[in-house]
Amino acid sequence: MELIDFILHVDKHLQDFIIQYGSFVYAILFIIIFVETGLVVMPFLPGDSLLFAVGMLAAQGSLNLTVLIPLLLIAAFSGDNTNYFIGKFLGHKALEIKLFGRNLVKKEHLDKTHTFYEKHGPKTIILARFIPIVRTFAPFVAGVGSMSYRTFIIFSLTGAVLWVGGVTLVGYFLGNIEIVKNNFEKVVIGIVLISVLPIFIEFAKAYLKKDKPEVGA
Repeated sequence: MELIDFILHVDKHLQDFIIQYGSFVYAILFIIIFVETGLVVMPFLPGDSLLFAVGMLAAQGSLNLTVLIPLLLIAAFSGDNTNYFIGKFLGHKALEIKLFGRNLVKKEHLDKTHTFYEKHGPKTIILARFIPIVRTFAPFVAGVGSMSYRTFIIFSLTGAVLWVGGVTLVGYFLGNIEIVKNNFEKVVIGIVLISVLPIFIEFAKAYLKKDKPEVGA
């Protein structure tokens, strides 16, 4: 519940962080983005809503946009690369790691990413940037599948630029609009729903295809 509250009210929490920690908040933001994209065991940290919120706060003068975008771009890119090499060297062994009797990496999340990856190929590295959970597992799957590192790094950098730059700037340009500031929780819910929509579409297509009778059966 605390995580849900943080995601839905990330703007208020960030304002509290700025008051408490000052410039150190940039380090906190770097860590959150890096961990969400770089550690396969942490797929539920806020990503899209956080970037939108920091863009909004930058528009209000609480954060520096010219510091934010390069910093978070480095965090997202280095996180992706960390995850790629975790997948490359640990592979499916990561599924066996347990904490308090529970798997740190859930197989169903890996399977969903595999399905998405099979449909979109290397472009998944870019598309996944905008999809929660898949964003965390895509570079891991690329590493497990031994995708060429040269190919991976091109798609990873492109995805990081589009994701960090795009979502942060959207927050920056919309952040001072009253209806956005006063309804931030609803905006975040909208962002989350739009983000997970591709997953639901893919599963709906797969379900309909599976139930469709074969010709001549």
